[in-house]
Amino acid sequence: MKLALIAHDGKKDAIIALAAEFLPLLRRCQIMATGTTGGRLHAAHGLTIERMLSGPMGGDLQIGARLAVGDLDGVIFLRDPMTPQPHEPDINALVRACDVHDVPCATNVSTARLLLERWSQA
Repeated sequence: MKLALIAHDGKKDAIIALAAEFLPLLRRCQIMATGTTGGRLHAAHGLTIERMLSGPMGGDLQIGARLAVGDLDGVIFLRDPMTPQPHEPDINALVRACDVHDVPCATNVSTARLLLERWSQA
């Protein structure tokens, strides 16, 4: 399974904690992440991660491009809805690409947990 893991700055601790809950699954997956999130996930859990640019530098778009050509099975994107993001159009494009290509996309911890629990059973 190929997953993208992304988190805004205010949600990075949450994605680290979420990854800890699902390490057995994530160790079996091919994971890509935006730059800082990928670095933190690797440092915290030793996961092998293909790191893209940071989100504001185009990482969201890089992940969206990979998704559009069928290189992703799911996206966990923990967004911070209370903090304005300078690259909001890129974020919207990535979420739209998930909808267009029918790829599961979780944007909060509760939905991410549901997807990861289901994928853990597969």
